[in-house]
Amino acid sequence: MPALLVNGIALQYQDYGDSAAPLIVLVQGTGAKGDVWTLHQVPEFVTAGYRVITYDNRGISIVPGQNETFCPEISVADLVADLAQLITHTGGPAHVIGTSLGARVVQELALAHRDLVRSVVAMGAHARTEAVADLLTKGEQELFDRRITLPPAYQAAVSAMLNLSPATLRDPAKARDWLAILEHAAAPASSGERGQLGSSERLGDRTQAYRAIDRPLLVIGFADDLMVPAHLGREVADAVPGARYAEVPDAGHFGYLEHPEDVNSLILGFLAGH
Repeated sequence: MPALLVNGIALQYQDYGDSAAPLIVLVQGTGAKGDVWTLHQVPEFVTAGYRVITYDNRGISIVPGQNETFCPEISVADLVADLAQLITHTGGPAHVIGTSLGARVVQELALAHRDLVRSVVAMGAHARTEAVADLLTKGEQELFDRRITLPPAYQAAVSAMLNLSPATLRDPAKARDWLAILEHAAAPASSGERGQLGSSERLGDRTQAYRAIDRPLLVIGFADDLMVPAHLGREVADAVPGARYAEVPDAGHFGYLEHPEDVNSLILGFLAGH
């Protein structure tokens, strides 16, 4: 995997498709690796004629010798600065697509580096956080700080209930497959994930600031999202002049993985106009 030295860290990324094609950069949420995009989004976007870059946000790539018991707090500004350098290095401007914390990052990039942005797609978008999510983040931070490891089966069940739609979990085959995936992937948070936790909360309420975004923006909400409820995405779309809002039914926080065909269709339709 190529690595780019940015702001004192090695940012690992993957580059797909024709280097001369319009550029898409995909930005993941808290604790997630960039390769999550490769199952559904990367092949579809490359087939549609785009060059696609995925990458591991600061703190996520495994670095030899990294102290797994400590990582400094990572700010949204840090993540925006990293993304700006990656786009500059790979030949922007770019269409930037983010989910959850990644949505915050691409929204902020459109303010701080508008020249690097062709358009923005924000899934799980939010201009602020709410009390329940803030308390959940605090609890996750305490689990790491106290070195408490949850059993994989329990971690998988909690993740499923928080991130998937009840419609998905009512389907026995889908529920079984998802739980197997989540249990296999269950692991204690890394120090990098601990550093990312709370970054969106620390940024505060940016509703008024987002009124200055002048790049084309598509906000995609997921109707059953418990982590970042859809009404927070509507607030972002309402704040940004000319922004579009679309909502995917029967979809939770992982809606882009639960209903990739619907999500990809919305994204590609939007990008075609920009």
